[in-house]
Amino acid sequence: MSMPSSSAAPMHSTAEVPSAYAKKALFGSAVGYAMDGFDLLILGFMLGAIRSELGLSGPQAGSLFTFTLLGAVTGGIVFGIMSDYFGRVRVLSWTILLFAIFTGLCAMSRGYYDLLTYRTIAGLGLGGEFGIGMALAAEAWPASLRGRVSSYVGLGWQSGVLVAAFVTPLLLPHIGWRGMFLVGVLPAIIAFIVRRAIGEPEIFVQRHIREGLPIGLLLKDAATVKITIAMFILCSVQNFGYYGVMIWLPSYLNSQFHFPLMQSAVWTAVTILGMALGIWIFGVAADRFGRRPVFMFWQIGAAVMVIVFSQLTSPYALLVGGAVMGFFINGMLGGLGALMSELYPTAARATAQNVLFNLGRGVGGFGPFVVPILAAQYSFPIAIALLAVIYLLELVTTAFLIPERKGVPLD
Repeated sequence: MSMPSSSAAPMHSTAEVPSAYAKKALFGSAVGYAMDGFDLLILGFMLGAIRSELGLSGPQAGSLFTFTLLGAVTGGIVFGIMSDYFGRVRVLSWTILLFAIFTGLCAMSRGYYDLLTYRTIAGLGLGGEFGIGMALAAEAWPASLRGRVSSYVGLGWQSGVLVAAFVTPLLLPHIGWRGMFLVGVLPAIIAFIVRRAIGEPEIFVQRHIREGLPIGLLLKDAATVKITIAMFILCSVQNFGYYGVMIWLPSYLNSQFHFPLMQSAVWTAVTILGMALGIWIFGVAADRFGRRPVFMFWQIGAAVMVIVFSQLTSPYALLVGGAVMGFFINGMLGGLGALMSELYPTAARATAQNVLFNLGRGVGGFGPFVVPILAAQYSFPIAIALLAVIYLLELVTTAFLIPERKGVPLD
């Protein structure tokens, strides 16, 4: 058994009160995930300015986002495996440094190809954030609070998105897209400082064995294969629904109801706030009632609400309906981290989180392509309503393939 070089933090598998270490681990994980949300949203705001200054075509500008996600998927898989092998905090620090360095280099780009390269490598660093941070937080907090701490890490993304939504329109006209990339380095610096101040969770130190690649533990027997397939479906539906709805929501509001950009932005922001509330309440409910029943309740709610939302026509009904729809379609993010932490052993926990979530993110990347295809074939309301099918698939998967592990000690 090998021991990470960093100091170990106290283990709190039976304690009911989180330690100071647990709170620092949570803060560092949430800030890292906020960095992820902040970065992707400011890129969306900056694409027009980047395209104008560098003379990019539409596909070239869009590829900056695509290759960032491709880098994130690749980095998530690679760094997830490495964190189970070398340690959570150590590898998280590497991912932060990689992101910070190449995001800073983006500000110095002279053309399309060097900017594309920097964005792709920065994406590698982004990819490690979700899974490793979730594993770190889950291993540091008491079992009775594991669901809500998972939701707190998930709220980091929403916080980063909201900060970017408010800060970017204020700063971009004054400091330009190059300055915004430098601003994007700040969350990384904060996260790096926090991560360097904490040690590895004691459960990782005690049970960490370097015996081959941990990814093999995701497929070690028939029961585990069944769980891995189920979690891949859950992660894919989570990301497909999120990107499928959120990328096209402003266009849907504009094309169907002629909302101006600012009004669409307000309606979208309210939907994001609904998502944040859904994530928080999901975590609390999962700790009280169990993972499976809460997931199934949210999945039914998501299926119903995308259909309801597609039928709304009143501006205020769309405002309220969007918030409720967001509550359900993204609220489940609050439970994925806790669920995967409990379904996989310490030797493969971060690998499972990062590989499955980022493969799901790759599937979710098709959401923005599928929705307009369905909209062209039928209509935007029908395209959005058809998303209900994927939540019904998720419901069946949860009912028949996911075991209940609420409150169990981590393996």
